[in-house]
Amino acid sequence: MLLRPLAAAAVLAAGLLLRLLASSTASSEVVWTAGLWTLGIPLLYRTARGILHGRFAADLVAGLAVITSMILGHPFAGLVIVLMQTGGEALEHVAERRASAAVRALEADAPREGHRMDGARITDVPADEIAVGDRILVRPGEMVPCDAIVESGESQVDVARLTGEPIPIRASRGTILHSGSLVIDGALVLSVTALSKESLYARIVELVRTAQASKAPLQRLADRYAVWFTPLTVVVAGVAYALSHDPDRLLAVLVVATPCPLILATPVAIIGGINRAARRQIIIRHGGALEALATVDTALFDKTGTLTVGRPEVSEIRAVAPLAEADVLRWAGAVEQGSGHLLARTLVAEAHRREINLPEASQVMEAAGRGVSGVVEGRAITVGAWSLIRERAPDALPVFSAIHDSGAALRAFVVVDGRPAGSVTYADRVREDAPSVVAGLRAMGIDRIALLSGDHAGNVEAVARAVGIDEVAADLLPEDKVAYVGRLAGAHRRVLMVGDGTNDAPALSSAAVGLALGAHGGGIVAEAADVVLLVDDLSRVPEAVAIGRRTMGIARQSIAAGLGLSGIAMLLAAAGYIPPAAGALLQEAIDVAVILNALRSARPGGLKNASAQPQNWFIGGPLGLFRPRIEGTR
Repeated sequence: MLLRPLAAAAVLAAGLLLRLLASSTASSEVVWTAGLWTLGIPLLYRTARGILHGRFAADLVAGLAVITSMILGHPFAGLVIVLMQTGGEALEHVAERRASAAVRALEADAPREGHRMDGARITDVPADEIAVGDRILVRPGEMVPCDAIVESGESQVDVARLTGEPIPIRASRGTILHSGSLVIDGALVLSVTALSKESLYARIVELVRTAQASKAPLQRLADRYAVWFTPLTVVVAGVAYALSHDPDRLLAVLVVATPCPLILATPVAIIGGINRAARRQIIIRHGGALEALATVDTALFDKTGTLTVGRPEVSEIRAVAPLAEADVLRWAGAVEQGSGHLLARTLVAEAHRREINLPEASQVMEAAGRGVSGVVEGRAITVGAWSLIRERAPDALPVFSAIHDSGAALRAFVVVDGRPAGSVTYADRVREDAPSVVAGLRAMGIDRIALLSGDHAGNVEAVARAVGIDEVAADLLPEDKVAYVGRLAGAHRRVLMVGDGTNDAPALSSAAVGLALGAHGGGIVAEAADVVLLVDDLSRVPEAVAIGRRTMGIARQSIAAGLGLSGIAMLLAAAGYIPPAAGALLQEAIDVAVILNALRSARPGGLKNASAQPQNWFIGGPLGLFRPRIEGTR
């Protein structure tokens, strides 16, 4: 792409050099003519192909100018037009280049094989050869290759890539598991309920592929202006020729009216805006995303890892008298040191944060997914879910029942020598800046904001209340999020989707703009998105929108100024005051002015005034901590 403008510039330079050295126009004319026909024909072909496909673009006037310069023998003027036209295309190509590997990344991470069981015989087979009804073995550390139901075995299973929820689920007989789930600490025997190609993970891959293929290409800003400027140019050129019968005037009008400001202003401004965003660690993957950011009027947020920190934290410790919180944390942390469970690591980290020295535990035994027990300083300690306490220490249940019934939450109960000692409550904390981000987007004129999540309705509503969102959709699968985005797009809403997990990838791909928190979701979600935040800072979301609005405002300003100057030059050329060659040089002077103005988009400043509404918006501020309760058991 960059070779075309470089070739045009080389031909022009060669012609000028020949003219200077030989003091003759003949040699330079030959060079320019050859260059014009060599480089102009492909340009005309691309323009004609676009018209045949219904694209009434800004390129049309440039094509007419090139054709006229060929017919009338003005190769210098024609070559200048070719140089600017191909240069603008190259800039736009650089601005909009996107080598997304979202689908390839998803497919590369898909389970490839399974262990099929035929009686006592176990055979490794490709995942796509596993049939419905087959019995398969999934060992710790392996992914479930097909949707299936557990026949035997118990294990913790990581389902984060499917639901976005960070806490593993406990799988036992009768549990339904989907392909892409990761078995953690125990082997499972499964009965397959769906082929690999029909499984939930395969549907996620297909949703991303379909969303990317069906997303309508954004109409170039230049083409929207060309709809009226191109016919105006043709009319003025036609009138000039009709009144003067001078073909040079016709060419001069076309040359000065060649919409280089249209062709150059947008890509130059977009490149500047993309660079400006990159300095703020906001990666905008292509120019169309920047244009779309400037027009969004709806924002959809994932919950876990997006509006929340994405990991459970100890939110409350209750001690049964005469024990204190520190006693409960010390006993529980001692035995939890021997567990690899996420909640165990969280509790131990809380003990270290409070500078509590944890004694060594012995005889540590873990009940997969339910808790852990051991002996600490001669005392029998059990830490676990309600079901484990009911089994191991039923006498403690009357004391714990009030806590257990006080509301749905993720809790661990602590028993010492069979007697109740206390409880630990976990919660996924809402990000401190989330309420100000939501308020900032509303102040920018984004009038519809919703929270979409695969979590239970009670948890989602609690987070929504904490951040100031009143539209909620819970218990959603990835395809449900895509359908939600589709309904809004069908109602002519321009949707910004913000997420961080693999389960968000289809919705990110289908939205007008998909924005990923790349610091959390990694490669797949980043590839599926149009915009990626490299830092774990939610406040960059409204900043990205502001950069988009400012950039496109500068682009429109540059276009308006460029077209205004071109319009004045067009009238002077029609009156015979500007010959074609001079018109080409004048047009380049206008282009330089347009480019210099468009380059302002790369500089900081003006972001707070970039909203479509007159209100000021503010990111940050003194906020309290919100700790919504998360339903579930260990």
